[in-house]
Order: sequence, then structure tokens, then C-alpha cells
Amino acid sequence: MTVSNSSLRGQLLHNEKLAKYTSWRVGGEADRMYVPADKLDLQWFIAGLSINEPVFWLGLGSNLLIRDAGIRGTVINTRVKVKQMNLIDDVRLYVECGVPCAHVARFCSEHDLSGAEFLAGIPGTMGGALKMNAGAFGTETWDLVESVEMMSVGGKAEQYHADAFEVGYRAVKGVGSACFLSAVLKLSKDASQAGQKQIKKLLARRAATQPISQPSCGSVFRNPANDFAARLIEASGLKGYSIGGAEVSEKHANFIVNTGVAKAADIEQLIEYVQTEVARQQGVELHAEVCIIGDKST
Repeated sequence: MTVSNSSLRGQLLHNEKLAKYTSWRVGGEADRMYVPADKLDLQWFIAGLSINEPVFWLGLGSNLLIRDAGIRGTVINTRVKVKQMNLIDDVRLYVECGVPCAHVARFCSEHDLSGAEFLAGIPGTMGGALKMNAGAFGTETWDLVESVEMMSVGGKAEQYHADAFEVGYRAVKGVGSACFLSAVLKLSKDASQAGQKQIKKLLARRAATQPISQPSCGSVFRNPANDFAARLIEASGLKGYSIGGAEVSEKHANFIVNTGVAKAADIEQLIEYVQTEVARQQGVELHAEVCIIGDKST
């Protein structure tokens, strides 16, 4: 790591415990964590890093499993300050990577814009949603994207139209090593206030079907073509199966919850066990949707 820019305004933390930053409430320490003051400060910080410095991006810490031995390198925490959001015109919205998806849904409904209601059901930030084309209730993030701003190694920011990317189910190709800084979303105008009613309906559905009162990462596995991971896991008799403090949710089989004492190793072992059993019993290979990073304990 090499950062000597005296103009930096963010906070640099050393040996920071990461469990409190993840929705699973597990994970070891990061060598360093930088909390930028805003998007420009983030660019300055990245520009000052050694080209060989490992960099990891952290929003709300959902869809993420950080192993127990932590992360060697620098974690960028975007959820505190890199969260500007404003209307560009009647139907277009500028949103930075650290804005929680649920905030985008609420902002749009308050401004009579429709199309973003599904984001209320995504427990992460827009940076993560853009990276993995996060979706809920049948709609996906990139359905709304008009353009994005990305930052490459060296802190250089560049604009790209959505057409520059190959977007699929929980996957976005064309990103390379660059990271999403912001996006312009295109919505539809709707003065009927139907959006607020739809958000309430979707959140009620989420509360009824997902274990939102327990630490989890959201959906663990991608849905196979023409099927559902939750159905396959339940059909394999794995609801309630546990390893250590990690358990396949009784409420929704595609969720693994931390019952209170789980380690990252418990969760990772349970993910692998579920994959093995579903392949053995159902003949289907499940692919993890969650991103697993960091070092294993020795």
C-alpha cells in the first residue's frame, strides 16, 4: 500500500474487524479499511495505492461471506459517504454506489417514479446490485440502467452506456477490474402513488417468506434454469440442517442463517454440503450466488 496524498479526507482504519460490517455477522479482520469522505476522495485514495495492492469493496455486506482469517489488503467501505442520489430530470436518477437499494426504491416512490419498487427487496447497495445484476420479485437491476460510471486502477473514472455490457442472470460481463462508482437509472413517471403500495406489498411478501429477523446474506444459490434452488434444497430434506452455528433456514431453504454462534467456516462448509447433497439427490449442480472472499483459518 502507498498512499501519501495529504488531500485525503476519509478515515483509514487498521486491523478492522469485519463481522460487524456483514449481514451474516461473521468474518475476520482487514489489514486496512478506508472510509472515503465522498466519491472524489475515494478516487484520490485509489490513485495513491500501489498497483499491486489487493482492494475489496464493501457496501452493506450482504451477498458476501468473509472468511475467519480476514482480508489481506485494503477494504473500501462505500456505504457511509459515497451515497449521493438526485434526480437528473423527470425520469432519470443519478445514484452512487454506496446508496442502499431500499433507499432508491423509497426515493423513487416519493417522487412518483415507477420501476424501482423491487429494489426494496434487495438487502445491499447499488454498487453490489450493479456488479451482480441483483434482482427480486422478477425484476433485475440492469433493467433500469441507462449508463454507469466506473473507476479503474489509478482512480480514473469513465462513463459507459449500458449497451457496453453483457448482462445476464446474476452476472455482468465487460467490467474487467474496474469498479462501479455510480449509475444513471431510467424510470417511468407515475403519479398514482401505486409505487408506495407496491413496495409495502413486496416487503410484506419478503417478511412472510424470508428469515429477515436472523443474520443471513440473502439468497445463497443461483436458481438453476427452469427451477428454484429453494425447491431443490427442500426436496433434499435439508431445511433445518446445521453445521456449527450455521443453519439452512426453516422458512426459506435458499437462506443460510447464523443462529448466533456461527463462524464463516461453518457457513462455507454448509454451503458445500448443500451443493453435494443436492447434486447427489437431485442431479443438479447448485452454484453459489454469494461471494466468498478472504483467508481461511489454519
